[in-house]
Parts: sequence; structure tokens; C-alpha cells
Amino acid sequence: MARILLVDDDQNIRRYYTEELSDDGHQVSAVASGHQLLRIINLFKPHVVILDIKLVDYDGLEVLKEIRNEYYNLPVILCTAYQTYKYDQRSIAADYYVVKSFDLSELKTMIKRASRHTSLVI
Repeated sequence: MARILLVDDDQNIRRYYTEELSDDGHQVSAVASGHQLLRIINLFKPHVVILDIKLVDYDGLEVLKEIRNEYYNLPVILCTAYQTYKYDQRSIAADYYVVKSFDLSELKTMIKRASRHTSLVI
């Protein structure tokens, strides 16, 4: 299964997503901020990043830009409560875009797709 780096400032979301994705066999590391992501990404070596856009300390779309500059082939799934960001020009740098929901079936599908892409790159 995949190593997933989850970035969301909402503790309840981090806990719920971590439990659900871990139950599916993924190894999940969850952080609360964009700065934490940038510090841990080399250590954790994720197959997929799930990134919230609205972070307290850092604009998620700026974090996405940082990821793309350093880790071009690393799949990133933008996961946000706001459908409108899907049409933001900066969002197109992400591989997938998912609107947050308690039903994680769409997110899980995107993780499978992203993981297949990562295995092809590795």
C-alpha cells in the first residue's frame, strides 16, 4: 500500500482520514501545517500527498508550488471543502482535486490512481 502524507490543520479531519486510510493498509503521516510538510517530506518519502488548501500557517496552493518545484513527480491530491478552488489556475498543478466529505470513496479512488502513478515513476 501507499505511504501517504496528509496535511490538514483540522485535527478531527487528520484523525478521521488517518484511521480510515490506515484501515485500508496505508501508512499515513499526518501534519497540521505546510511548514511541517516541507520539513518531513524528505524523511517520510511519501508516495502521495493529500493537501488541504486552507491552512492556518501557509496557503495550500503555495505549498503545492513548493512541492512541484522540488518534487515534480510526487502525486498531490488537493482535498478541500471549497469547490471553487478547482477553477483556480494554481490548482492545475495538482494531480487530483477532491472536495472533502465523510464518504472517502472518491479520495480513496484518487489515492489508488496516484499510487499507480508513483509506482511507475519509481
